[in-house]
Amino acid sequence: MSQSPLALSVDFGQGLTEAWSAVARFVPKLIAFLVILVIGWFIAKLIARVVDKVLRKIGTERLAERSGVAATLSGSKYDATGIITKIIYYGLLLIVLQLAFGAFGPNPISRMIEAVVAWLPRAIIALVIVVVAMAIARAVRDIVMGALGGQSYGKVLATVAWAFIVALGVIAALGQAGIATAITGPLLTAVLATVAGILIVGVGGGLINPMRERWDRWLSRAEQESTRARDSISAYQRGRADAQAGRPAPDTRAPGGRESGRGPEGRENIDPM
Repeated sequence: MSQSPLALSVDFGQGLTEAWSAVARFVPKLIAFLVILVIGWFIAKLIARVVDKVLRKIGTERLAERSGVAATLSGSKYDATGIITKIIYYGLLLIVLQLAFGAFGPNPISRMIEAVVAWLPRAIIALVIVVVAMAIARAVRDIVMGALGGQSYGKVLATVAWAFIVALGVIAALGQAGIATAITGPLLTAVLATVAGILIVGVGGGLINPMRERWDRWLSRAEQESTRARDSISAYQRGRADAQAGRPAPDTRAPGGRESGRGPEGRENIDPM
């Protein structure tokens, strides 16, 4: 029983030593984590401001207005450029967090942040695809409305074209972002195949007879023109041969129905009758 207090004191001292050792190893890592976090936060802020100014200078807001995104975000706190800037800012913060947590060595949080950072460029490209698709859809809608605005079906056709292009853009953006690719890929293929089938069967089949009639008219006109050109060339060659032989052209007549010709000295001979 006399050895028990000594054993307890030895165990307590060893535990205290290990605890201080763990704290001594952790504190430098914590300081490095905080330093990387603060410096990275300032750098992310600076880059976000520069990107915002550059995007506004190159006309991102004009593209947003043409695509209709600006009207959609009219009630929001941020405009299109602000949203893109925020995405870039938070993406940079994620990179900073990844570097900061790396100070503690390999850990699950770093691996999760690394996966999110690797996905961010795809998300930005998907957003650009949506904006461009909406701009194209709006332009097509305006063109269709301008061409068929006086028709009863013009507005409906313009809306259908707009919705179709936007849907294609959204499907392409989801595929780029890697979201529900098992659904969006086959869906896009099915939509394009359906549209191609409708165009081939509907437009192609319906235009067979009109195009046949049009080709007949073109071929008939080409044949007439070629015959007329051939007759003109033959008449020119006959007239040239007569001029070289010194004979008057058979259809040359003087005024009043009298034939005219030229003598051997080149003077004009007129019938006294």
